[in-house]
Amino acid sequence: MRKDIYDKMQILSDSAKYDVSCSSSGAENNYKTGELGATQNSGICHSFTADGRCISLLKVLLTNFCIYDCAYCINKVSNDIPRAAFAPRELADITMNFYKRNYIEGLFLSSGIIDNEDHTMNLILRTLRILRNEYKFNGYIHVKLIPGSDARLIEQVVQLASRVSSNIELPSDKSLKLLAPNKTKEKVLQPLKLARDISMERNTKPIGMSTQLIVGATPETDMDILNLSSVMYNKALLKRVYYSAYIPVNNDKNLPILATSKPPLLREHRLYQADWLLRFYSFKADEILNSDNPNLDEELDPKMVWALNNMHYFPMEINKVSLEELIRIPGIGVRGASKIINARRFKKLSFSDLKQLKISTKKARYFIVCNGKYQKEIPMYRENIKLDYLKPSKPQELSLFDIDYSAITGEI
Repeated sequence: MRKDIYDKMQILSDSAKYDVSCSSSGAENNYKTGELGATQNSGICHSFTADGRCISLLKVLLTNFCIYDCAYCINKVSNDIPRAAFAPRELADITMNFYKRNYIEGLFLSSGIIDNEDHTMNLILRTLRILRNEYKFNGYIHVKLIPGSDARLIEQVVQLASRVSSNIELPSDKSLKLLAPNKTKEKVLQPLKLARDISMERNTKPIGMSTQLIVGATPETDMDILNLSSVMYNKALLKRVYYSAYIPVNNDKNLPILATSKPPLLREHRLYQADWLLRFYSFKADEILNSDNPNLDEELDPKMVWALNNMHYFPMEINKVSLEELIRIPGIGVRGASKIINARRFKKLSFSDLKQLKISTKKARYFIVCNGKYQKEIPMYRENIKLDYLKPSKPQELSLFDIDYSAITGEI
């Protein structure tokens, strides 16, 4: 790689690192095995994680020149930082060279706004046309759409991309006006609405769409953030919301001063857990948070908190309740609930059977009975359960089946 190209890559990949909303759908395409960019869910050419994310993307900006002055962004126009820009063919060539050397499995392409929105979107579109039409690259491409750009440009990009996104960044118009005066919520949502409508008009599978919300830069509560995510899921605008703990990269009077030097990563983690309940566990936003409790608990995950606040549903008899009821039990996720439903066709399950099924009862034991029996006798009161659960375990008392598998499986 030539030195000037290497320097550009260093600058523009570093400038893209704060954008977390890149993921792969893991979808199959119709290209034959052996053709460039052919994919299967089995990962013959591409490697995907269990939730479908592509594990190796070239994540880069087309340029970090930007006419916007968003207070939280390292690339804002008023920052004195090294600037660079790729020409469309230059970036297309790099992508192809990296792909052929098996360095990457796809491209995540975003950009600062250079000159104006349409000009930037045109440069992105030219890059995609070179990759798709000239180089016949059929692999995964995620494009960050430019809010405010012409609808015809967005339509053409959507037709060439595998997934698109548009970062909302902040949960309210008030916060956008304060920290990102060039943006409005409507302006940021416009590309997502267009992408959704284009997919519906083509009568094809909707293109995957995502967004990013910064957590902790403005005073909105977790309830505000979760309600916004819920609305966008319900309107089919998004496949996924990414939550990004606020990292102070600029000095600005309107930005908060963190109590510690660390970003609010635990809050970010709890929001991801709550988001998981919305997307996969059929929870409603108002079941997780309300005006009396507008923020997520730092000590307990949101499903555990919901259960403790709704003790009238418990204990549940593991051999009788439905799949929908099983997945509401803390520690038992969708896969675990399916295992229980299948296994109890053959016998009445005991706690030892749950262990054989590799279902952790670290949380569930407080909320279930097997054949009318508790695994752990403890008064069924909210505070008793919370104190007992948070009590440190003695290392010698732990067994293989006491491990909380939710950290590994994603089940909560």
